[in-house]
Amino acid sequence: MMDVDTEAQDARDIASRIVTPGTLVTSDSAYMRGHGTFMENATIYSSVAGAVERINKLVSVRPLKQRYSGEIGDIIVGRITEVAAKRWRVDVNSRQDGVLLLSSVNLPGGIQRRKSESDELQMRTFFAEGDLVFAEVQSYFADGALSLHTRSIQYGKLRNGTFVTVFPQLVPRSRNHFHSLPCGVDVVLGVNGYIWISKHVPASKIEQNSELIYSDKNEFISDDERETIARIANCIQLLNRLYVKITDTSIIFAYEASLGHAVKDLLTRDIAMDLAHAVKAHLAQQS
Repeated sequence: MMDVDTEAQDARDIASRIVTPGTLVTSDSAYMRGHGTFMENATIYSSVAGAVERINKLVSVRPLKQRYSGEIGDIIVGRITEVAAKRWRVDVNSRQDGVLLLSSVNLPGGIQRRKSESDELQMRTFFAEGDLVFAEVQSYFADGALSLHTRSIQYGKLRNGTFVTVFPQLVPRSRNHFHSLPCGVDVVLGVNGYIWISKHVPASKIEQNSELIYSDKNEFISDDERETIARIANCIQLLNRLYVKITDTSIIFAYEASLGHAVKDLLTRDIAMDLAHAVKAHLAQQS
């Protein structure tokens, strides 16, 4: 059994460890046991493999791999799995599908009115099975399913890009989950671990033609734009492989550090590890 609790460690050290089941987290009686831990002989041990987290005097272990557990206000990326009566079912990488009600979407053109039977008949013109959607969690249903909404010009159908899946715990909750990167690529960081990378489209263009939020047609994407999108996607995948927090800052730095390598080589073991360690060092300097 490995002991990660030494007299020289301070509270910050406790919360910066990756532990396995049975690892001694702390023997300090001042700390309280949280999720992912158990207590034996007044000593706290980890019950799962994960990262130790500390909030004041509460110590818990966040599993390295876990399903997304939604909270109201979360910004997520989901995939439509079913068109049902006055609702869409959406894969949100959780224990059960989320639900997007017809009453929780904007009509084409931004028209504000009560949804009618004709709107229900045209539901597949809004979202069809397989479509990717950018949405927000607004509430829970009685069975625990997430209720989503897209009642904003920034939400809607996702186009012009590629889809990447990462560990949900690597995407921290923040005020903004839509980022326009300096390299000319837009990234939507869903806190559920679903990420969308696409060609940059000016917000003014969507505001002028709000029907674009339900368009099925991709715009023209040049070879250079495709390569940039692929490079960003590979940078995100290597950050995920080596368990580095995925934010706009870490993505930008990984992208800049990767420019000396071919896109297809970014996921090879040696290059991926070098880039991930460089990102970690850069983030440590900033903090």
